[in-house]
This record gives sequence, C-alpha cells and structure tokens, in this order.
Amino acid sequence: MQTLEQEVVIGLEVHVQLNKLNTKLFCSCSTSYHEDEPNTHVCPVCLGLPGAMPVINKEAVKFAVKTALALNAEVQPFTVFDRKNYFYPDLPKGFQISQYDNPLALGGYVTIETDSGEKKITLKRIHMEEDPGKLSYKGSITTAKYSLIDYNRSGMPLLEIVTEPVMHSPKEAREFLNKLRIILEYLDVFDGSLEGAMRVDANISLKGGGRVEIKNISSFKGVERALTYEITRQKNLLRRGRKVERETRHFDEANNITVSLRTKEEEQDYRYFPEPDLVPIYTAEIVEEVKGQIPEMPEEKRDRFISQYGISLSKAKILVLDPKMADYFEEVASKVDSKKAARWIVDVLRGELNYRDKDFRYAYERFPPGDMVRVIEYLENEKITDKSAVEIIRTKLDHGGDVDGIIQEKNLFAIDEEEEILNLCRKAVEENPKAVEDYLSGKKNAINFLVGQVMKATKGRADPAECFQIIKKIIDEKN
Repeated sequence: MQTLEQEVVIGLEVHVQLNKLNTKLFCSCSTSYHEDEPNTHVCPVCLGLPGAMPVINKEAVKFAVKTALALNAEVQPFTVFDRKNYFYPDLPKGFQISQYDNPLALGGYVTIETDSGEKKITLKRIHMEEDPGKLSYKGSITTAKYSLIDYNRSGMPLLEIVTEPVMHSPKEAREFLNKLRIILEYLDVFDGSLEGAMRVDANISLKGGGRVEIKNISSFKGVERALTYEITRQKNLLRRGRKVERETRHFDEANNITVSLRTKEEEQDYRYFPEPDLVPIYTAEIVEEVKGQIPEMPEEKRDRFISQYGISLSKAKILVLDPKMADYFEEVASKVDSKKAARWIVDVLRGELNYRDKDFRYAYERFPPGDMVRVIEYLENEKITDKSAVEIIRTKLDHGGDVDGIIQEKNLFAIDEEEEILNLCRKAVEENPKAVEDYLSGKKNAINFLVGQVMKATKGRADPAECFQIIKKIIDEKN
C-alpha cells in the first residue's frame, strides 16, 4: 500500500525577478519601482504601444546564464524568444515575450535536505521572460468588484525555473524554495526582500486524480499552506468518488484555501510562435564570460568553514543560509575565537534578529562585525558576563549607540572584586534560611535560588558558576 507521500506528486514553476539589474528586460525603464507611485516606471515598450520595439538587456542574459550554471543546468547553444498569446489585463499588448521551444537551459538540479537525507530536486528547464503588470484587488480576487493595474512591474526581467514533478510533500516544496532563494542571493542576481521577487505556480496531483495548478503564490509559507489544503481537498473528492478536475486555482491567503479560477490551459492554447522583433541569442561567449563570476556556493562554503575554522557541521549549515551572515561570521572569526564567533552569531544574534523580523543587512547597520568582536573580547577577558553581552546586543539593535557607552550607562562590567562577591554570597545565605535548609535536606537545586539572589543584586554582572561554588562552600563550612 502506498503512503500519502508516495501518492502526492508536486512540481513547481518558480518565477524569479532579476531585480538587481538597473533596467527592464526589453527597455530602459528603471527596475527600482517598488517604493514609487503606480504607473510611473513605464514607456511605450513595456506598455505594449503600437510600433514600440523591444531591445534585449544583455546583462539580464548574463544573469540568467550565471544562474543556470549555478543550478547545474545545461545552457543551450542558442536561445529564441517567443510570443505567448493570451488575453489578460496585466498584458497590455495581448501577449508575453517568453521562451518555448528553445529555452535558455535544460536540466539541472538543486540539492535539499529531507528527513531521510539529501535529495536532488531535478529541473526540467530554465527560461527567460518578461513580467506582466500587477493586478490589485479591493478585497479578495473572488469578491472584488474591480481591479486596478500597475504597469511598473511590466517588462521586469524574469527567470522561470521549472522543476520535474519529483516532490512528494509540501515540506519538500518549501525546502526547495528556501534552498533556491539562498543560491540566488549568493549569485547576487535578485533581492528576495522586495515584493514580487519570487512567485510560485505549484502543480499538484494525487494518484487517481487530475493535475491542478495553483497560480501566483507569493510566499514560501503560502506554498506550503496552499499545497497542504489542496492535498486535503483532492483526497476528500477522491474518497467520495468524485473527479479531480484539471484546472487553475488561486490561493486565498486570508482564508488559507484555494478557489477555482478557470479550466487549465493547454500549451496549444497559447499559440506560441517566434518573436519577430528579437533575434536568436548565441550563448557560447556569454557562458565563457560568466563562468568565472560564479561565487563560492553554500555547500562549498559550509565545508570550508568546517575545515578552516573548526566549527561544527550544525553551525556551518546555519551560517551559510544567508550570504550576509556568512560574511559577518568570517569578519568576526578572523579576529577572535571562531567557535565563540559561531556560537554568538548563530545562537544569539541570529535569534535576536529573527525576533525583530530583521536580517543580517540590519545587523551590519546596527551591530556591525566590529561590535561583535569587541563583545567577544570582553567576554574572553571576563570583563562582562553572557547576560551583559546579550543586553548589549539587544540595546544596539533597538537603539543603536556605542558598545562601551552602553556598558558604562547600564553598568554592565562584570564584578570581579572577590570581597564584594563573597559578601553578597554571605548575605544571600543569611537572608534565606529556608533555601539553606532545603539544600541541606537534599534539595540540591535550592542553591540555585541563592545564586539567583546574588545575580539579582549584581544585575547579572557576577559569574553564576563562581557564586555557586562560593555559596556551597559557605553553607558546607557552617554545617
């Protein structure tokens, strides 16, 4: 009997904006439109006005080839643009310039980690196309009385990465998307923080049912939720003996459901034919040019971190999830103990950033590597405690300031005067006879309460391990 995972078949079509370019795919309009008013980054070409002629952005082709090589795909000797004909308001000229018979690249793979080990997600093809405009609805797509169109996005360079149907769970799909995003950020071809930077069409079918496409999902969590809902919906239909129709559906993020949009189009419905205003592109020279521009990829960096810095595999895996985090680590590890650098960056700084919904670009602004070096040096010299170090990091991230200034203002330097610590430990023992009695009766954890009293009195600046030993010695000597 097959498991549900074996019954589920998932393939993804990922649309990646090459938004690190200065201009759009076929015109000179700026790609920096995200903060501007609607319909202000447009021209006759991206508006599809009669007589307007597209001109290919050579840098976009280089970005696309670079990405294809990094994804282990085979770049084709030549590639041709085609017209994909369909009528929709976000396509002002009535067709999209895409690629069909002669895509940029074929094959390739992305390796992900699953519960049962590494798995290669094989790719079918990678091709270039222009982005349509953006439709905005007042309310949801199913209830809005009208839609508004912003053509600022129209003509943005897109790379469509199509997987083979080799994923068998929503979790695998999300892992693939996460890994793909990391690779693209290492290549510096797109900024994943921008709206619309990566959008996904997910194809899913269950054994015995038809294939359903879920269009334009804008987040990785959304992909996982949409697929999870769709599995349940299709299972329920099949259990009742009903047919799963081949169709296109929309994911309603507000309600976490998919809704039917239209019957799924067949390829012949698009009436593809070669774009007459663009010549074929021969890729040999471009491939040779960009081969040397591919940076160290995550797996290579992970292995180097382990061998060069002696850190654990688990820490290395996390550090390479973000190229900015990896760079941050190397800057810190070059000046202080690398294992301490990894621990404070992965376990503390990363957690504080996640809590604030920030990334390591924000860390570079508010808590640059030099500040982390200074904090770790203070820790190594026992001038501050771990608790004080966390307080410094939190203060810097929230309010800025200078590390030494924060230490002085909040009085965070560790107390190392033996006599003062000893007196505070004696005071804790004298003022808490019940805790002492509990400790003597066998409740060894009671001593932690006494340590807590000292830490409270010193505002966390004492060494708790040292206080533990001193208090234990005081009690033992008295009894």
